[in-house]
Amino acid sequence: MQSNIYVTLSAQIALQRRMETIANNVANATTSGFRAEEMTFEQIAAQARAEPVSFVSRGETRLSLANGELTQTGNPLDIAVRGKSFFAIQTEAGTAYTRDGRMQMLPSGEITNLSGRPILDVSGSPLQVDPNAGPPMIGKDGTIMQNGVQIGAIGLFRIDKNAVLTRVEGAAVKPDREPQPELDFNSNGVVQGFTEKSNVNPVLEMSHLIAVQRSFESVSNVIRESETSLQDAIRALSGA
Repeated sequence: MQSNIYVTLSAQIALQRRMETIANNVANATTSGFRAEEMTFEQIAAQARAEPVSFVSRGETRLSLANGELTQTGNPLDIAVRGKSFFAIQTEAGTAYTRDGRMQMLPSGEITNLSGRPILDVSGSPLQVDPNAGPPMIGKDGTIMQNGVQIGAIGLFRIDKNAVLTRVEGAAVKPDREPQPELDFNSNGVVQGFTEKSNVNPVLEMSHLIAVQRSFESVSNVIRESETSLQDAIRALSGA
């Protein structure tokens, strides 16, 4: 088979993956703390022929660490991160990290996210408050106060910028490198009464989706033209 068909097929596979990524971003444009997926592609050269043939890789995905917009809610159990840190939550897959700071207080006093996953302190222990002492006051460094007494602190963690992030559930991720407790509270910290929106730009993503769809259609046309050309050549050679 002509090598150009393999080349265009590799491009089609890459574009299909890119479309799926963009569609997932658009679907989560309103998910609090969601990190948009981005893709990178590489050229792969095959040396089996007299002249090298270049293909497109399937692409590697990575999550954007850009900050989302903060929205004021006034709810004392809503928190957001100002800076690059993450909150820690306990999941079935172990400790995961998220920017979604929408919390709830259980009757037992345990602090969880809206899915019921415990919010952790810097030591990795679930946060516990007095359910009868009223809404907690949360400081920039994550300290939790009730009736003027510090009863705990929300853990803030910094993820290495070179870490590979894997989605766990919702807006949570697991890095391949151990996050470190945040120590710089001048440019990082907790903001009470706010939530962070997704960092997806829906208008930009829709424009990307249109561009990728057009490219996919163009590649499909090239494949059809190549197949037609091959069929014509076979008919000519066979005398049909």
